[in-house]
Amino acid sequence: MRPVRTSLAGALLGVLALAGCGQSSTGAPQGDAATASGAPSAASSEAGAFPVTVEAGNGPVVIAERPERIVSLSPTATESLFAVGAGAQVVAVDDQSNHPAEAPKTDLSGFKPNAEAIIAQKPDLVVLANDIDGIVAKLAKVNVPVLLEPAATKLDEAYDQITDLGAATGNTAKAQEVVTGMKKKIDEVVAAAPKDKKLTYYHELDTTPYSVTSSTFLGQVYALFGLTNIADKAPDLAGGYPKLSAEFVAQADPDLVFLGDTKCCGQNKDTLAKRPGWSKLSAIKNDRVVGLDDDIASRWGPRVADLAEQVGAAVEKAASE
Repeated sequence: MRPVRTSLAGALLGVLALAGCGQSSTGAPQGDAATASGAPSAASSEAGAFPVTVEAGNGPVVIAERPERIVSLSPTATESLFAVGAGAQVVAVDDQSNHPAEAPKTDLSGFKPNAEAIIAQKPDLVVLANDIDGIVAKLAKVNVPVLLEPAATKLDEAYDQITDLGAATGNTAKAQEVVTGMKKKIDEVVAAAPKDKKLTYYHELDTTPYSVTSSTFLGQVYALFGLTNIADKAPDLAGGYPKLSAEFVAQADPDLVFLGDTKCCGQNKDTLAKRPGWSKLSAIKNDRVVGLDDDIASRWGPRVADLAEQVGAAVEKAASE
């Protein structure tokens, strides 16, 4: 994997290929945290309705009691846990979890997970996005329930994971409220955005530059607005994350440029203009370079609705000119 900032590398490059986004299930427990049988569906879980079964990326996981010591090794899961009202139940999060500010950040790593360090937190639930170095099995050996919630490949999977975390923590109603709010906000900004100008766009992951195609989670968000992705015509699509040349982008001359590398790499309209052949890009000349928050643009939690809102505003502005 290329040496891009850790959170983005794990969240977007390769992880999207992992199968299995969580869904509620009443199936027989056979996952790592199968501690009880006959658990109610995750969809029916409330604060006192345990045990509950959650269908995660690692299979059906049965959570016997409402967890009070949750460890999150996924920045997206951390955001979602706090959004659904489980923040007080979270005792430790990984070193990439920086939102919300009150999340109990530690030096735990979701990309180099240390079983002993995780166990030292005495968790009754661990949430992660990647099963690296067999960490799920290692935690299972000491009977620690684990929810594997891989990077979402579409919006429905993002909604599903939030629902899962609400059920797993006894916050089902709040999770449903969050999902409903996300859907409403996204639907509204998509409906308000004009789609008759057939605008093209380029999304930059980093200064290499790597981009995203329409088959990715991000690409599907942009597609909601009727935008045409220049990366879809890259010579090598590389699983949805092609490495583009400066010449390719210059020739494509996108109407809009979205930068997902503003925080990590300090990119903006002025830095782009200094790249060979880019100073004449339509997006630069017409002030259509949109700086995104790197974290929001690389996660699939509740703030996806904020990303959609920013894209919608950019599309509306470009279409009106």
